[in-house]
Amino acid sequence: MIGSRNVRTIVHLAIVPALTVFLAACSSMSLPSLSSSPSADPEPGAGPEMPATVRADEIVGRWGLASFQNPNDRARTEAAARAQCKQPYVIGAGQSGGVVMHLADQATPQELRLKGSQGGKNYIGPPGPAGGEQDREIVSFDGRVLVTRFIDKDAAVRYGNMVYVRCGPRA
Repeated sequence: MIGSRNVRTIVHLAIVPALTVFLAACSSMSLPSLSSSPSADPEPGAGPEMPATVRADEIVGRWGLASFQNPNDRARTEAAARAQCKQPYVIGAGQSGGVVMHLADQATPQELRLKGSQGGKNYIGPPGPAGGEQDREIVSFDGRVLVTRFIDKDAAVRYGNMVYVRCGPRA
């Protein structure tokens, strides 16, 4: 029969390796610093800000808006967006050079920036690195039709590919 003193010793010996594994796992994780000093290391992938190849003044205006999930529906969706010009979505000019649009799931529009990336892609989103979670990628833009897709996977599923068709006569 094992005495209670022996059981206690065995339990204590089993806890030591478990704590060692736990502490080793904690040391390999990157935890946020509680100090007030700024981080010396820049964020990986954060480089100099790149200008977008699409200018804000090119997308300011009135747009018919529709969306599609299936790429085969793009032509039909463009026609549906054109029909929405009776009640256009207005992309306004921002006070600091951006555009005023809605973010995903936001009722109030706000000024967003057009951002470029080293890979040549363009994005519309709040200040921060290009391709951030709240950004939308400009999939295509020919001056009359703008197609965007949200970077956030959940928003991309809900909203699909957003098709904006410029309302009014050709510029």
